Amino acid sequence: MAYAKTDPSDFSKGRLTPLILHQAIPVMLAQIAQMLYNIVDRIYIGHMPGTGEAALSGVGLVFPIITIIAAFTNLYGTGGAPLFAIARGHKDRARAERILGNTTTLLVGTAFILMAVCYIFEEPVLRLFGADAHTLPYASTYIRIYLIGTVFSMFATGMTPFINAEGFPKTGMATTVIGVVINFVLDPIFIFVFHMGIAGAAVATVISQFVGAAWAFHFLTSRKALLKIEVPAMHLKKKIVEQIFALGLSGFIMNCTNALVQIVYNATLSAIGGSLFVGIMTVVNSVRQIAELPALGLTSGTSPVLGYNYGAKCFDRVRKSIRIMFALTFAFSLAIWIFISVCPHLLMAIFTSSARMIAVGQHALRLYFFGFVFMSFQYTGQTTFQSLGKSHQAIFFSLLRKVFIVVPLTVLLPKVFGVYGVFAAEPISNVIGGLASFLTMYVTVYRRLPSKNKAALND
Repeated sequence: MAYAKTDPSDFSKGRLTPLILHQAIPVMLAQIAQMLYNIVDRIYIGHMPGTGEAALSGVGLVFPIITIIAAFTNLYGTGGAPLFAIARGHKDRARAERILGNTTTLLVGTAFILMAVCYIFEEPVLRLFGADAHTLPYASTYIRIYLIGTVFSMFATGMTPFINAEGFPKTGMATTVIGVVINFVLDPIFIFVFHMGIAGAAVATVISQFVGAAWAFHFLTSRKALLKIEVPAMHLKKKIVEQIFALGLSGFIMNCTNALVQIVYNATLSAIGGSLFVGIMTVVNSVRQIAELPALGLTSGTSPVLGYNYGAKCFDRVRKSIRIMFALTFAFSLAIWIFISVCPHLLMAIFTSSARMIAVGQHALRLYFFGFVFMSFQYTGQTTFQSLGKSHQAIFFSLLRKVFIVVPLTVLLPKVFGVYGVFAAEPISNVIGGLASFLTMYVTVYRRLPSKNKAALND
């Protein structure tokens, strides 16, 4: 490929579809690996003899805490990486280095704060999320160990977008793949061989997160990196921090709203359906993480290409990148929706050996993913806003789908449809929120991009 033979870090040259796929495929594989950190835990935990169903429900209650940690990671990672890519497009090396250094400081500092806060308020928070005497011991055991790896998890995940934005997507992929392979190997050893149960799953995760963080740190301080983590650049600059916060706030809000939705899901299901439906929702959320991977990988791979070309004022390439991103995410989302609709029992069986959970969960899984193809509209609109620095729009559409549509429907629909009303809230939000995000992006951004090298649009 032409771009690979010249300068793979220059996204303003070469055919866009191969370039986007060159970026997206390693990112997608890295996200598969990142997802497997917790998915593998749930698979092994769900098949623990005798206690699998209760333990799986307990781990599901921990989701909001893990999601909130991911929210802060995205606040800095997805806030800093597009600014980093735009600065590279402008050929402003000094600014790019400052953005990288400031993001590093924010990730590490926040990780220690979150770890301390979560330890202090662990039990009351878990009870607020729907834990009872049956599930609290499992949730508490898992999260107490998992929190030890907070700094490793946040650093590795938050730095991966920067590695990708430098033009090293395979190295970014390796940051996560190395860790997940270790987790995959250690999980059954700690859980079944050493008989550590749910605690063994958490220990394996922490070890794997440490290895991933060490790999990322090694690369970003090595000669191979185009831009390295330098101590002088780690001193926080108010303007850069404000810009990181402004752009990363949409991803932060999206994760926080995901946590809010998970809390509402678990609390509602615990009240009207019991721990069985909390466990089913744990499986549904796990399947969703898998189902989102192709689209998230494609949008993450497209994001640095969009930001770079926007910074370089190559507006025709920005437009074409948006079209390619939408076409690919639509195709993948449609295929996944069809597969889940046809084979829900197979997906349930991956995560649990409970015949009761599989039988009841099939309908919930099929209902939750109805109309999943409309998420491609949300992915495209949200990624475009964020990649081009349109923070206000990105924040609004993060809030719209989850806070203003899903949460109210999760509370209201069960009054009419019973426990399955909880699962029906998601497809309704996919249609309304996805179309609103995409159409707004098309009218306010896509159609207004200059046809030639003109000044970039104002935010």
